[in-house]
Amino acid sequence: MNYDLIVIGSGPGGYVAACKGAQMGMKTAVVERENLGGICLNWGCIPTKALLKSAQVFNYVNHAANYGVTAQPVEADITAMVQRSRGVAETMSKGVQFLLKKNNVDVIMGTAKVLPEHKVAVTDAEGNETIYEAPHIILATGSRSRVMPSMPQDGKHIIGYREALTLPFKPKKMVVCGSGAIGSEFAFFYQSIGVEVTLVEFMPQILPNEDEDTAAQISRSFRKMGMKVMASSSVEKVDIDGDICHVTIKDCKKDKEIVVDCDVVLSAVGVVTNLEGLGLEEVGIQSERGRILVDKYYQTNVPGYYAIGDIVPGAALAHVASAEAICCVEHIGGEEPKLVNYNNIPGCTFVTPEVASVGMTEKKAVEAGKEILVGKFFFKASGKATAAGNTDGFIKMIIDKNTDEILGAHMCGDNVTDMIAEIVAARENGLTAKQVAGAIHPHPTMSEAVMEAIEAAYGKAIHG
Repeated sequence: MNYDLIVIGSGPGGYVAACKGAQMGMKTAVVERENLGGICLNWGCIPTKALLKSAQVFNYVNHAANYGVTAQPVEADITAMVQRSRGVAETMSKGVQFLLKKNNVDVIMGTAKVLPEHKVAVTDAEGNETIYEAPHIILATGSRSRVMPSMPQDGKHIIGYREALTLPFKPKKMVVCGSGAIGSEFAFFYQSIGVEVTLVEFMPQILPNEDEDTAAQISRSFRKMGMKVMASSSVEKVDIDGDICHVTIKDCKKDKEIVVDCDVVLSAVGVVTNLEGLGLEEVGIQSERGRILVDKYYQTNVPGYYAIGDIVPGAALAHVASAEAICCVEHIGGEEPKLVNYNNIPGCTFVTPEVASVGMTEKKAVEAGKEILVGKFFFKASGKATAAGNTDGFIKMIIDKNTDEILGAHMCGDNVTDMIAEIVAARENGLTAKQVAGAIHPHPTMSEAVMEAIEAAYGKAIHG
């Protein structure tokens, strides 16, 4: 069975690549072994945000009196929250199915393995193998939760993100190991609904890829909720006694160990790529440290075989995979695609207050030898934030003193995951900080803080 393009994996990289290929006139098929939409839609970004929305509503109702609303005592029904989350994931997966059908993409369910001579072997659920052929094959197989030797996952006491999305009960206590976006979001969710959470991070700050000021703000917010936050710490071992987990945590600064008892340990220490059994060795496709090596158009060392998303070097983010997919397929189709700008990738963490950033942190800008201006505007001075009842957070702008270039933006507050796009677009199109500040921002909005933070960098802020 012949195609012009075969895509292996239907996550945000794979299904976008398949749809784009079909739109460009290629006879296209996508191979998926589990759920259309991949991890992001089914077990990652989307269902996680559904749970976080439930937590937000729960928090609003608990603090309804602050808004002049009288409400009866409420309870967090984790079963109902999980059911809603799974329903959202199912809806989005059906949406991907619709998009593929709309674009006349053939969906092949099964486990794929690449073969030499531009062939793909797909084994279905019954064990039957079918060979497909295409001059262009894109690998987009994504990643899964990393398992640490000190925390072997059993799916019950020590879990990964999948189990965290579908816990059948509300634990009394939980230890979350790893404070990146996944760990921090789950720690926030479970603490919000009444679980006693201990968040453990090996690096000196939680959210280790974010600016120090952002990490400090979220750490304060978490502690204000009652969460125990332990940075510069590591989980050494987990001893399970019946239904109790005895977690030995080492405080690396004090060189001291403590034992924390809990019902569940969530391991959120990163991901590992899905390359096993893919046939890379047989075809001769080169990889290094678990990532497939590609050129700027995502071509591997073997002509006709491409790779995108989590399995190639770069940030393991859904929007990055989608951008790589478009670049890759447009190149295959003979166009001159816009290359992915890896220096302008936004990152978002959906805790409360939200976190969003792009570009350099203040520390990295200084280390790079930049002469910088730093401007901050705190939401406690924002009319919109004050009216909304949540003034935690700020906007922080890192600006090149000599060129007015926006080197980085770091946002912490309500709705900042939507606001960061303004700075991403500005940086992508070469707008300077003063040009961004010169554009009229509507009042009263959270976005005014961007303008105010830039003005603050030049000592001209009026409201800050």
